[in-house]
Amino acid sequence: MSETIELQGRAWQACELEQIRQWVEQNPTWSRYRLSRELCVGWNWVRPNGQLADMAARSFLNKLHERALIQLPPCRRASPNRMKHRRLECVTVDSHPVEGELSQLGPLHLHEVSRDPVRRAVFETLLSTEHYLSYRSPIGENLKYLLCAEQNRPVAAWLFGAAAWRCRVRDQWIGWDDRQRAAGLNRLTNNTRFLIPRWVRVGGLASWGWSRVRRRLVEDWQSKYGHGIELVETFVDGSRFGGCCYAASNWVKVGLTQGRSRGDRQHRIHVPQKAVYVYPLSGQARQRLCR
Repeated sequence: MSETIELQGRAWQACELEQIRQWVEQNPTWSRYRLSRELCVGWNWVRPNGQLADMAARSFLNKLHERALIQLPPCRRASPNRMKHRRLECVTVDSHPVEGELSQLGPLHLHEVSRDPVRRAVFETLLSTEHYLSYRSPIGENLKYLLCAEQNRPVAAWLFGAAAWRCRVRDQWIGWDDRQRAAGLNRLTNNTRFLIPRWVRVGGLASWGWSRVRRRLVEDWQSKYGHGIELVETFVDGSRFGGCCYAASNWVKVGLTQGRSRGDRQHRIHVPQKAVYVYPLSGQARQRLCR
């Protein structure tokens, strides 16, 4: 084995990995679930809100197992991740046309729906039925916003989740190195879904809605996860969209992706290039991320 190996955003010494291997061997009756939990406790591997980062620990152990650096016990049961196995139950959403000027919509209300089961069901139904990428429950830190008009009629939705581990043009724009990226990636979020339903045709709604969302992102993230965020990223498929709403909302286009999918270690999977847009949430975002 080489002296170091990079996993989970840091370099591990061979002696550290050997200690983990011996620890796993010394506890042959433990399940993979218990190993990840015990690892969190032993290393104080917790999120800023105090919760055990057991999914990150499990991913770390699985990667070591895949590389034959440790031998994990066989899986005993399905993952306890309730989001992975939760069945999406669609609800009825009013799809009568909403057209006209923004000023004609009346009062608009923005809701963060992660902890609101009624509005969350509407949010999930909209994305699963109306968004071209559909919807599945996000893993890790995330926020879900639903913009509603009168009578709680949804007119737009935004989903924010984990940022891409690497993105050449984004990383060049920020100006950070690998160590800084590993330390600061949790202060980025990816706008993984944005939707205005097909029956809503209101000029200026996208940029108006984003202006309300961005005002809340940092505070809502801090409240839910115990830390703030500095930068939002998104990837726009140019074969489908022109990115006009992002340009109108002062997002910065920093370049194109390399046309590879996440996890394409062998560089064999070719996917359409996407335009990369970023939105700093403060004037010092880049400087803070490079500390």
